[in-house]
Amino acid sequence: MGGGGGGKPGGSGEPREGVPGHVAVIMDGNGRWAESRGLPRSEGHKAGAEPVRTVLKAAKRAGVRHLTLYTFSSENWQRSPEEIGNLFTLLVRYLDSETQELLSSGVRLGAVGDLSRLPPASLAALDGAREALSANDGITLTLALSYGARDELAAAARRLAAKAAKGEISPEEVDEGLFASELWSAGLPDVDLLIRTAGDKRVSNFLLWKLAYAELYFTDTLWPDFGEEDFAKALEDFRRRKRRFGRV
Repeated sequence: MGGGGGGKPGGSGEPREGVPGHVAVIMDGNGRWAESRGLPRSEGHKAGAEPVRTVLKAAKRAGVRHLTLYTFSSENWQRSPEEIGNLFTLLVRYLDSETQELLSSGVRLGAVGDLSRLPPASLAALDGAREALSANDGITLTLALSYGARDELAAAARRLAAKAAKGEISPEEVDEGLFASELWSAGLPDVDLLIRTAGDKRVSNFLLWKLAYAELYFTDTLWPDFGEEDFAKALEDFRRRKRRFGRV
């Protein structure tokens, strides 16, 4: 399922000049943050909740229309049952504690990924929060949960193949627009700026279709230490870049 309006940023209009309409974040470094302090990994995940609040508020003030966070990847299912359980417990706690604040702030909530794999309590909390925030028209916060871009692309291809087999579409009809309409992220515009924390310089199977023309920003800062100044630096770096989209 997607987390926003149509192909363009929705809500109160186009993004401000020089401001990315859609920012996606790979929130990396929670485990390393905890280990460097002699703490269990679960403490790093807990500490990672505060930067979510900080970045969401900073993005809203800057005029960003969509903020998408890589919250739990399809590969993360390979982690220990204990860590997976802790992560989804934190998700439920975050949704329970933040929904009222998000509602009053005009934030809309979306989710992308294979949501059918989520634990029932987590899915119920997510559905409840999305419903509660569905009438808001400010910044859209999208959580990528049980998400992998290759899975997303393969699922879209399967759906189109099934429609073609039933005679609902012909192969000649399949173009970029039709393919994109079958993606989990169909409701999101293309990513303008991708931020990855903790030093690694790769996209890790995240929003591959939407990242086609994204500007990439990497920082060594671990996610629990990522604050408003760090986000401002990423926006300033984006503002200085010249985006040509294939043009001269």
